[in-house]
Amino acid sequence: MQRRYLLVASARLVLVGAGAIAMTVQAQQPSYTVSAAQLQQAVAQRFPLRYPVPGLLDLDVQAPRLHLLPAQNRLAADMAVEAAGPALRRSHSGSIRVDFALRYEASDRTVRAVQLHFQNLQFPSLQPAVVELLNTYGPALAEQALQEVVLHQLSPQDLALPDTMGLQPGSITVTDKGLVIALVNKPL
Repeated sequence: MQRRYLLVASARLVLVGAGAIAMTVQAQQPSYTVSAAQLQQAVAQRFPLRYPVPGLLDLDVQAPRLHLLPAQNRLAADMAVEAAGPALRRSHSGSIRVDFALRYEASDRTVRAVQLHFQNLQFPSLQPAVVELLNTYGPALAEQALQEVVLHQLSPQDLALPDTMGLQPGSITVTDKGLVIALVNKPL
């Protein structure tokens, strides 16, 4: 009798343990991670960029320094900017800061910058009137520099296993270490 009781109790413990493991596995959503270093490397390949303001000046934008903003689920970018041209007597150094959200583009398996928010454009050595003029162009400059810029591209190998399991990239979450791209069920 005691043997039977111990056998049944052991079987129950095994089943409860297996159920807890299954619940833990189910609770963890599969995902793909992109490190902050990978993001920085990918965006740096698309810079420097030059934006002429015809007859006035040229703005040269250097590669942004990316900052993770997990609390807002966004990224920020600080870019060094050089302004020179006929409207200025010499070259001036400044900076531009923006933040943006992210989206996944399935057609080319890329993570892209969207919902760009211009924060500021600073040129300490310029007269306030010139800085005001540049701030007029700041949002357009920021949008041209970063809107829809590719921050990461997943390879076909990255998606091979998820694809066979019926999964595809879904929501993107910004963490302290990089991005976590949830892998969700494909629509039927």
